[in-house]
This record gives sequence, C-alpha cells and structure tokens, in this order.
Amino acid sequence: MVCIVSGATGCLGLNLTQRLIKEGHEVIALGRNEILGTIVSKMGAHFIAVDLHDKNQLKKITPKAQTIFHCAALSSPWGRYKDFYAANVLGTQHMIEATPEATRFIHVSSPSIYFNFTEQHNIKEDAALPKKPANFYVKTKLLAEHLIDKAHREKNLNVITLRPRAIFGPFDRAILPRLLQSEHHGILPIIGKGTNLIDITYVENVVDSLLLAAKASTQFCGKKYNITNDEPQPLISIITDLFAALQKPLKPKFVPYHVAKAYAACLEKIYRLPFMHKEPRLTQYSAAVLSLGQTLNIDAAKNELGYHPQISIAQGIERFAQWYQPS
Repeated sequence: MVCIVSGATGCLGLNLTQRLIKEGHEVIALGRNEILGTIVSKMGAHFIAVDLHDKNQLKKITPKAQTIFHCAALSSPWGRYKDFYAANVLGTQHMIEATPEATRFIHVSSPSIYFNFTEQHNIKEDAALPKKPANFYVKTKLLAEHLIDKAHREKNLNVITLRPRAIFGPFDRAILPRLLQSEHHGILPIIGKGTNLIDITYVENVVDSLLLAAKASTQFCGKKYNITNDEPQPLISIITDLFAALQKPLKPKFVPYHVAKAYAACLEKIYRLPFMHKEPRLTQYSAAVLSLGQTLNIDAAKNELGYHPQISIAQGIERFAQWYQPS
C-alpha cells in the first residue's frame, strides 16, 4: 500500500511511519522539520519537506497514494489565530484538494472540541458541543472537521475521522514532557487534588486505530470515532507511575483550581501584549484541563472499527520512560 503521512515528524506521525514501514508499506512522509526528517528517512520512508500551504506541490506528491493519514496540526494552548487557521484549516483544505478520488483519507482530529470547562464523562461522538470553542486550537480543529464533512457530503471523500485523547509515548514532545517541565526546584504543582478522572492514550494504540480505519468498510466513511486507552485514571495515579518509571522523587504541591485559574488569567493579559511572543507558563484552558475530569466513550470504535487497546497505560509509561531517559 502506498501511504502518505502528513505531520510525519510529530509524535503520532513518527510512530505511524515506523509501523507502516515495518509492515512493508511504501510511505511518503511529509513534514517541515528536516532534522527529524532524517529520522523518518532512516526508518525507510521517503521524506519530503513540504509546507501544506503549497497546493501545487501536494498535488504532485499524492497521485499514487492509496491511503492518506492527515496527522499534521498546530497543537498548543496558546498562539495567534492566524497561525492555527493556516495550519489546521487551510492545511486540511489543501490535503483534501490533493486527495485522489477513491483514496482513503484518515483525518486526525481532537476530542478537545468537547471541552466546556466542566467535568464531563463517558462523552460520545454525537455529544452537544460548546457554543464557544475553548481556544484557537479547538476552534480551528472544529473548522477542519467541518471541511471534512463538507468534502464527504459534496465530493464523496472516502474519509474516517479519529479523535484520539492525549497521545503519549516515544517522540512525545507535548503531553508528558510538558508535565515534567512544570516541575520547579523539585516541586511539581498539581492543580486541584489530582483525583480528576482522565483519559490518555498510548501512541501505538492510536496507530492501531489509524490502521483499522484505513482498512474499514466504506459503510463507515464520514463517521467520527473517539480513541482512548479505555482505562480512565486519576491524574495523580498517572503522575505517580510516571515519576516511579523515571526513578524521580515526586514532591507534589496541590494548588486550588480557583487560584490557578486567576493566576493564568493574569498571565494571559500580560502575554497578550504586542511585545510578548512566548507562551505563558499556564493558560486558563490548561488549568481547567489539568484539574477537571474528562473521559470518552469508545464503544463506536470498538464495535465498528474493531479497536481494542493492546498496550496499557502502565506499559506505555514504562516505554515512554525508556525512550525519554535511555540507560
């Protein structure tokens, strides 16, 4: 099978590319990070440094593709709307336009579109969405889904959308590394009590779901599927296991949510000033995500795609630790 992977230098894209190569598929890997592109090339993929804004180049790359995995996205709790729009909306539109007829298109979206700054559990794919998206990332991922829906409806795009929750594992530069980087002088601040029940998903399980979606019957095209490890856990349990796997002492400092929220609001006002170009240490969105429970229902993925997580969170944390801190 000839496969194209956009966002091939991200955590999911790298792991997906590695699996596809291992299974004997021909992979054209797209990304902008040429340093990480060398890793992709060494895996055996044909890496092409390309900006998804370059519609003409994309159309030259995709004609022989049998499956396109659209993993590319700008994912961050902070940034300029125009940057998120360019990456997540225009990038998706250009990938759609470059997709040959009958090619299976797997779109990686985000369950962040459900987030409404309250506790939410057992969320299904057809759950009512907040009237106002939580941030620019969420807004543009939702707009990208609208483009996908339109292309399926009007052009019969052969698409399946996945919404994987909090992907972690080798090459993760966002979920667990961000958590570890919040440690200050040996103290790890934890917003709330750490008892909030959450879902995270080991990257190889997400790769499984992508491959299942690529092979799924056309009767499921146009549908959307939540993807998790199917084992919700309290945040404090995940953190405890992570620090144990890394052989690091855990010294938590519990910060009330209302305090963290007020602190984040002050930071956001400062970082919106025109001369500030960095991301604040904490945003109101991040504070809420870290302190409020959210779990997803994955019955549809189980029943229709045949998805069942093979690697537990505990096993995934051990594998992440081995990659993050090699002996």
